[in-house]
Amino acid sequence: MRLLKISLFFFSIVSLAQNKLVPPYETGNGNQTTTYEQCIAFYQKLDAAFPTIQMVEKGKTDSGKPLHLVLFSADANFESNTNKTVILINNGIHPGEPDGIDATMMLLRDLATGKVKAPKNILFAAIPVYNIGGMLNRNSHSRANQNGPEAYGFRGNARNFDLNRDFIKSDSKNSRSFQAIFSELQPDIFLDNHVSNGADYQYTFTCIATQHERLGGALGEFFINEMYPEMVKDMQKKKIDVVPYVNVYGTTPEKKGFNQFPDTPRYATGYTTLFNTLGFVPETHMLKAYNERVKVTYEFMVSAISYAEKNHAKIKSVRATAATTYKVGDSYPIDWAIDSSKVSYIDFKGFEAGYKPSDVSGKNRLYYDRSRPFTKKIPFYGKYKATQFVTVPKAYIVPQSQWPILDVLLLNKMEYSQLKKDTIIEVETYKIAQYETAKSPYEGHYGHYNTKVNRQTEKIQFFSGDYVFSTEQKGMKYLLETLEPEAVDSYFNWNFFDAILQQKEYFSSYVFEDLAKEFLDKNPKIKAELEQKKQEDKKFAENGAAQLDWVYKKSPHYEKAHLLYPVFKLF
Repeated sequence: MRLLKISLFFFSIVSLAQNKLVPPYETGNGNQTTTYEQCIAFYQKLDAAFPTIQMVEKGKTDSGKPLHLVLFSADANFESNTNKTVILINNGIHPGEPDGIDATMMLLRDLATGKVKAPKNILFAAIPVYNIGGMLNRNSHSRANQNGPEAYGFRGNARNFDLNRDFIKSDSKNSRSFQAIFSELQPDIFLDNHVSNGADYQYTFTCIATQHERLGGALGEFFINEMYPEMVKDMQKKKIDVVPYVNVYGTTPEKKGFNQFPDTPRYATGYTTLFNTLGFVPETHMLKAYNERVKVTYEFMVSAISYAEKNHAKIKSVRATAATTYKVGDSYPIDWAIDSSKVSYIDFKGFEAGYKPSDVSGKNRLYYDRSRPFTKKIPFYGKYKATQFVTVPKAYIVPQSQWPILDVLLLNKMEYSQLKKDTIIEVETYKIAQYETAKSPYEGHYGHYNTKVNRQTEKIQFFSGDYVFSTEQKGMKYLLETLEPEAVDSYFNWNFFDAILQQKEYFSSYVFEDLAKEFLDKNPKIKAELEQKKQEDKKFAENGAAQLDWVYKKSPHYEKAHLLYPVFKLF
């Protein structure tokens, strides 16, 4: 009798909670999304109603409001350092794409009430809204390409940054708070919920499964050959087709096929891959009805939970071995390109397309005819090949003067030691030999690209307190991708070191002419090099200022700091 009373009491509590805990999406017409205030209030009620739910504040955002984290644990143990598989969900990085915000509210409620079977081996964590400033900037027009909801947030954050480009440069407080959360949780699986742009087609759900080659080794093979296919099969059982994110603009997918999206470290899953986290970006189709998009986002998260629960031990095991994929002295890939020789074919479900005169310009415009669906085999280029490598050093030495990058390295919990005394150490140094700079701003930066360096070994003076970052740590890939200047999203390419690109001292020609002659007389080998260069380069031979500058840069008067990359490799 007592057990019956307890059961009835528990049932009444759950029933009451279910009746009260209805997110705004479920009370609307299927085309409305929660406001920020409603979202946080909902999670506060959920936290109060269930011991299995906990909401905590985790750092600040550019909006001035705190970043929240909501956790679900079947045993009410919210510690991340257990043997549980940790899943982290990120929502609202682009608040005009709110599908994940509403879907996650329902999912956490359903986990707490038992509508979705509570996983015993999972710690489920979700950031309800990442771009709070953007969500507060609510409107109905900024997503011109999107079919609903009626009102939504804006892509830029409170300082107008696109936060899905900020995971290395960390210009925003949002990014810094995210990195603190990520370092604390060390998630095994990461999902960043989005809505697509681009072509029209029949699918409601597309997905970026992070570039498995970047995961590397057994972890990458497990991800692309076991985990992702099984999750796709689970979605198909629910009658939801999954196709790779259709990265096609200005043309149609069937023309030439399409490529795997290159999620470099500036992006959410590119960043999480640096820590061997298994990453997905659900991309629901912008032109499908909002209620359909929310449903498939919900179901993909359920499939992720289901897979992780069944395979939690294997996920932990294969991630543990990933730490040994690269060792000191190995070649590490820092640049990639699509391997066009390795193509697969997708039975792609699209719409016939054509061109007709524009009612605006009179010129030909693209259109899709939804009355003419098709299924065609089209090429998909899902394999990347490494195109550039560096040798993994034993450590990087970063002078304490370089505090802007030290702040970010320490925020990401990179392990380090500090020199105990002033000392001279033989290291490999880089001189920036070549770089190009963007002609227009991109996310607050005029970034560099096509960077090339010259390498040499020399003895450098270091000082007590300078930082030594061993590569024999979990963050090895993060160190390599940020500290190697030729890497696409390196700190150098994100302008952290632009001060070295400008000379601080120079010369007056009429003064240096005499010093240059004296220097060449004392150094006949360099003088011979000058004469040879004049013979080989007519423009140089006719330019006295260029010749004087050349001599200056060979002389001891030229400053050593110019173009000297102030991070050093210890082998």
